[in-house]
Amino acid sequence: MKTSEIIVFIVYLLCMLGIGIFFFVKNRNGGEKTYFLGGREMGPWVAALSAGASDMSAWVLMGLPTSIYALGLGQVWIPVGLAIGYTISWLLEAPRLRKFSIVANDSITIPQYLTNRFLSKSLALQVICAIVFLVAYTIYAASSVKACGTLFHTVIGMDPQIAMYLAAVVIVGYTFLGGFSAVCWTDFFQGMLVLGSMFIAPIFAAFMLDTSSMSSLPGGYLNPFSSWQDIVSGLAWGLGYFGMPHIIIRFMSIKSQKDLKKSAKIGITWTLLIVFFATLIGVIGRLFLGFDESINENSLVFIQIVRKIFPGVISGILLSAVLAASMSTADSQLLAASSAFSSDVYKPVIRKGKASDKEMMWTGRIVVLGISVAALIIASNPNAGSIMALVSNAWGIFGAAFGPAIMLSLFWKRFNFKGAVAGIITGAAVDILWYAFLTSTGIYELLPGFVLGLIAAVVVTLCTNEPSKEVYELFDKAQKFDE
Repeated sequence: MKTSEIIVFIVYLLCMLGIGIFFFVKNRNGGEKTYFLGGREMGPWVAALSAGASDMSAWVLMGLPTSIYALGLGQVWIPVGLAIGYTISWLLEAPRLRKFSIVANDSITIPQYLTNRFLSKSLALQVICAIVFLVAYTIYAASSVKACGTLFHTVIGMDPQIAMYLAAVVIVGYTFLGGFSAVCWTDFFQGMLVLGSMFIAPIFAAFMLDTSSMSSLPGGYLNPFSSWQDIVSGLAWGLGYFGMPHIIIRFMSIKSQKDLKKSAKIGITWTLLIVFFATLIGVIGRLFLGFDESINENSLVFIQIVRKIFPGVISGILLSAVLAASMSTADSQLLAASSAFSSDVYKPVIRKGKASDKEMMWTGRIVVLGISVAALIIASNPNAGSIMALVSNAWGIFGAAFGPAIMLSLFWKRFNFKGAVAGIITGAAVDILWYAFLTSTGIYELLPGFVLGLIAAVVVTLCTNEPSKEVYELFDKAQKFDE
């Protein structure tokens, strides 16, 4: 235990809470759009790093490097797939999604956008989306909370359960108070911290390597072509970006199309660096630390490297990156699930459109608390699985359910409401069933879920009536939209 590390952690957590309090005071008279989308006023740097930080949770510092540490470069296809998918989402999806969401009745959530895109009066799509959001985000948030518990237990010996409660209080605190603006600004600072820490740790460790350490690697460890299942499944991770609500909602929040282009350059560069250094940490960690089953089991490669090399204050700052990665994703997940329930279920279904802006904000805050409690229960369960497993499950559901529907809505004029519903239900169902019964194939469930969800969306669209003239006009208007 290093007292200086504890002090750094405390200061860091207080700073995050301070940001939440600042935006609570600043936006206290704001409405639903301000709380859930920051009033579409996010600048390019904040939007880009917030999107990246909300994507790269603690698994990029703990789960992914440890997977490469234990299994070798056969796992490198996951970061490769992520880099390709993220780049495509910024270049193709982001410009259209921002314009379409504005034209589609100024939609502030993904379920709202999908409903308004087809000018539908049915609430079925919003309710289905909200249910998927609540289930998947609770699992996703559990992975972030669990990572915080692992960090505090490893570094300062705190009971993991108590550590998880502490982390949840801070995350809920600034999300509850400051909403989207607080989440984006904390993500911005946390994104910078994560990148800096991932750059420094492996480079210092590399200079300290023994020249004989290469001989300790098992045969085939450095071979990235270990199996076709690893390659296909790794690349399939990139498909998740097209339907990841807490990431693509950042596209909708950017101030202008001009700023969006700047954000794309910043966001893509940041993510390429992150996935490269995650891979480097895994390989160098194996050489520097040797193989230790406790490191593998608890996803401790990054933490152990930092603690072996740096003195207390420095290690405290670098290890705060794990907190940053965990919190920057958990806050976005909580807010996305909260906005989906509040705007897409509570307001139109329960309150029949009569809820005031103030009521909507407080409803959203209550939902944040509820999801946090559920995530804590999952994270506290010793049988819940590893950090990487929890992330993998949630990532697969989102990508398979929403990816095909969102991309088709942006690029296919003929696409209709029934096709979107069919695609979302099929993608989610196939993903879950594949995970439950066909994991032994070695194929990540996101791939079959995405493909069959896409097929279902296309087939149902072609077998049902064309969209109305007004829907076609909305599509054309969105394409021509210019500020």
